[in-house]
Amino acid sequence: MHRVAVEEKRWLDEPRFLHALNFCMLLPGPEAQQLATYTGWLLHGIRGGLAAGILFILPGAVVMAALAAVYALYGRLPAVEAAFLGVKAAVLALVVEALLRIGARALRDGFAWLLACGAFAALFLFDIPFPAVIAAAALLGGATAFLRRRTETEETAPARPPAAPGTGRLALILLAAWLLPTVVLLAWLGGGHVFSGIAVFFSKMAVLTFGGAYAVLSWVAQEAVAARGWLAPGEMLDALGLAETTPGPLILVVEFVGFLAAWREAGALDPLVAGLLGAGLTLWVTFAPCFLFIFAGAPHVERLRGRPGLQAALAGVTAAVVGVIANLSAWFALNVLFAEGARAQAGPVSVYLPDPTSLDLKALALAALAAIALFVLKLGAFRTLALAALAGLALFAAGV
Repeated sequence: MHRVAVEEKRWLDEPRFLHALNFCMLLPGPEAQQLATYTGWLLHGIRGGLAAGILFILPGAVVMAALAAVYALYGRLPAVEAAFLGVKAAVLALVVEALLRIGARALRDGFAWLLACGAFAALFLFDIPFPAVIAAAALLGGATAFLRRRTETEETAPARPPAAPGTGRLALILLAAWLLPTVVLLAWLGGGHVFSGIAVFFSKMAVLTFGGAYAVLSWVAQEAVAARGWLAPGEMLDALGLAETTPGPLILVVEFVGFLAAWREAGALDPLVAGLLGAGLTLWVTFAPCFLFIFAGAPHVERLRGRPGLQAALAGVTAAVVGVIANLSAWFALNVLFAEGARAQAGPVSVYLPDPTSLDLKALALAALAAIALFVLKLGAFRTLALAALAGLALFAAGV
């Protein structure tokens, strides 16, 4: 986005792009889609923001819906399962690579390391809800600015129109439209129905998640797999593998979750219709708030510049996200490499311990192959996924 918007098209200059990016990183939800919306708004007002934001996610959403349908229909075929074993192993390597990349950027002092380790322990050992972990990190990060009493000079922003006419009114319309499906579903179907569950959970996720898709996945796995049983752990890995191969933001993995959840609890509906409705509902409650945040916040974004408290809170969240992704890496590794395990409880500590005798040697070999492809050969995410899937099929064909 930087290359196209700043270097090639020259829609924005460097300071304006970085300021927009920092603002989007302060917001919950997928910052890439929000940055696209913000860029469109700067260029052409509301119409530009809507066009950029919608078209940023639409191609990937269509592809993911098709892949989810194919997976639901044919995912249990032995050859497909063999290919997805390779995909799962590659996803493990990809998550570790993301952990190392983000950790190198975020963990610059002892306090950041402490926040990251604390976030990991809170999730992995104490099973504390994801939103509480992120909120605590933001508060602790913000507190450092207060304690240090640092002052920063506010930068002077290039002159820009404060807002496109009608932005505030549109924000109110989006707020009502975003919440309306959830209210209607709860009143009509009750809180126990799968559509109500999708609407409520992903609405909460949209306003309480920071740190990008890998951080979000930790909470999605905690809720959709462990708490609600919408997916099995292996299917969550398959979802991430498919999302890595599609155009658009990685957060589209949630569309797969919504599809499978509704597919399995279709009731009187055709499973395919229910799955598509679940996917569409997930997309709406996940991305509608992004437009709301941009249109409501962009006219006032200059007020966020140079405020050390907000910057310190963001730094705290970023450090905690490293621990969140570390927890996701551990969760993936335990579910990819071991077929069985049990949860051990000791007071407030609750840890999932794998059965060493259930180690899957094929998965271990495929994960090692994916790690070599990614870290040594530098093949990139898509080619690493393809190579691992082909290796899984080769093992199946060889009868291994």
